[in-house]
Amino acid sequence: MTEALDVIYLDHVSLESGAELALARLLPALQAVEAKVVLATEGPLVERLQREGVAVEVLPMTERARDLRRGAVRPGRQAVQAAIDTGRYCFRLARYLRRVRPDLVVTNSLKADLYGGVAARLAGIPVIWHVHDRIAADYLPGPAVTLVRLAARLLPSGIVANSRTTLATVRRGGGRPATVIGNACPLAERPAAPERRRPLTIGMVGRLAPWKGQDVFLRAFASAFAGTDTRGVVVGGALFGEDEFAGQLHRLAGELGVADQVRFTGHLADPWPEMATWDILVHASVVPEPFGQVVVEGMALGLCVVASDSGGPAEIITDGRDGRLFPTGNEAALSRLLGSLAADPVERARLATAGPAAAKRFSAPAVAAEERAFYEQVLAGRRADED
Repeated sequence: MTEALDVIYLDHVSLESGAELALARLLPALQAVEAKVVLATEGPLVERLQREGVAVEVLPMTERARDLRRGAVRPGRQAVQAAIDTGRYCFRLARYLRRVRPDLVVTNSLKADLYGGVAARLAGIPVIWHVHDRIAADYLPGPAVTLVRLAARLLPSGIVANSRTTLATVRRGGGRPATVIGNACPLAERPAAPERRRPLTIGMVGRLAPWKGQDVFLRAFASAFAGTDTRGVVVGGALFGEDEFAGQLHRLAGELGVADQVRFTGHLADPWPEMATWDILVHASVVPEPFGQVVVEGMALGLCVVASDSGGPAEIITDGRDGRLFPTGNEAALSRLLGSLAADPVERARLATAGPAAAKRFSAPAVAAEERAFYEQVLAGRRADED
């Protein structure tokens, strides 16, 4: 029998966002792992993890350090104050890790990669970065990109990236052991989709943010379907202070003449019942998506999935076999593709039927087995280095 590992997982937020949901789905499926999550703040993730039977502890971080926006990671008083607070937190966390002595630390957010990497090193405990964000200039300021890439060569004992796209932005050249493991999705727990009825319904799922491309979707939808009985749905809320963009989307729907055709649901803790009534799922991020969890969920549900042809979704979908890809940010191309699929129910059904089998490689048990194997690989390498 495989010996159980004591693993501490670190995250700086407690929102039910992409990386945090992926963690909550992974941990219950991990075999031979005694997991404990240490968060830097209270929030809804605490209750979700506890419902799943996962041990959780909150080790509070100051708000100015925890909530420093990535755009503020540049020289200035705000960044300096946040850095001082973060340094203090690193020492506090290191003392905690020395006391509980886990076999391994796994960080689950970009900030946790940095402060958790330092704290684990100070405590003499191996640390794996689980990277969910692309470390690139279209996502982070230049100084932050440089800092994270340098830290990636110095701090982690190993790196897990959620896609080849993500890994390529984190690690340049050799260095620590690294692997690509997609996010866990609870596919086996989902009921079959009900039979869909007219009118044709096309939707998007994701937090409301400019880079997610809800505006691209609205313009493409309006171009193809304004004045018809086709319906659109936008699922998601403004989780990180992007309420202004949310308001812009509502106004845009009115300006495009589709306000009566497009429904905004706001944030849904579980969007699956809503998605199950759709015919087509659109993923329209205008910069490369690190992974694209909703793409997997849509395929598993048996939707016809359409996504941007960059980042993680382009690694998940085989164009023309189990979904369709369109040039990133190209509203006209998306409009043409949606119009074509709307007019061809046989093609929609063919693509939708192929989706569930392709999604199975991202089931929680499959992902957990890969994750556990990498933990053993990193720990074995560390033991070899010590001998």
